[in-house]
Formats: sequence, structure tokens, C-alpha cells
Amino acid sequence: MEKEIESKILTIKGQRAILDSDLARLYGVSTSRLNEQVTRNIRRFPNDFMFQLPLQELNNLMSQNAISSSPHGGRRKPPRVFTEYGAVMAANVLNSDVAIDASIMIVRVFVKLKEIAHEHLDLKRRVEILEQRVARGFSEHADELQELRFV
Repeated sequence: MEKEIESKILTIKGQRAILDSDLARLYGVSTSRLNEQVTRNIRRFPNDFMFQLPLQELNNLMSQNAISSSPHGGRRKPPRVFTEYGAVMAANVLNSDVAIDASIMIVRVFVKLKEIAHEHLDLKRRVEILEQRVARGFSEHADELQELRFV
């Protein structure tokens, strides 16, 4: 199930998030049921927990990530997008054992993805330092290197 969850977490507007339809599927409810509970408890979902994705952005996301479109003629309303915090809050408002168990897995996957991203940033930083050192080394010895080319 971890791989399934990983495949549903996307980077949207610079943050890791999951679409309402994917979250509902993981929680074992319909998308309309999930959104109904979110609407009833909207104060629990500030912008850093959940936001709406304009349909045009969804279309762009679908084409970039090969997300399949709905077999029922597409969506009538823009999808809601849940961050890690919003996914946990959604499990709380659904209040089912399936949603609670799935939310635990989802949080673990979000944390794992954060750790991987942090490792990549650290590696990127190290490579940049090495590149700077190499570039400095070449510029300090440019005259010697030039002489070697023409000798």
C-alpha cells in the first residue's frame, strides 16, 4: 500500500499533496462523501491543509503526470488538494477505522518523502561545493593548463 500512496502524492504549487479523489479512495469513501465532510468541517481546513485546484491546473497536472481522466466525463467541480496535515484532518472528520489506518500510512509516506528530499538537497549542496572547488582550482592554474595545451 505504501507504493500506492507514494504514487498518489504529487508536488502541487510547491508542496506535496494528494487529490481529493485519491484520498477518498485510500480512505474507503466516495469523493463526494469526503468533500461533504470537509465542507461540514471547513474551519478545520485552513489553506495550508487544503486548497482547491482550478480545473485548468488539474488538466496540466494530468498531462504532466499521466493521471487518467475520469471515465464519467470528468469533474464538475475543481478538486480539493490536501497537504499532509489536511489528509490527517480528513481522517479525523471521516472518523472511520479505515480512514484512521490509512492516514497513519499516508503520514509515514509523507515523512519518508520529506527525508528523501532532504537527502537530495544535502547531496545537491555537496556537489555544488565540489563544483566550486574544481572551478577555483582550474582558474588558479589556468596559465599552467594553457601552457600544457600548446607545448
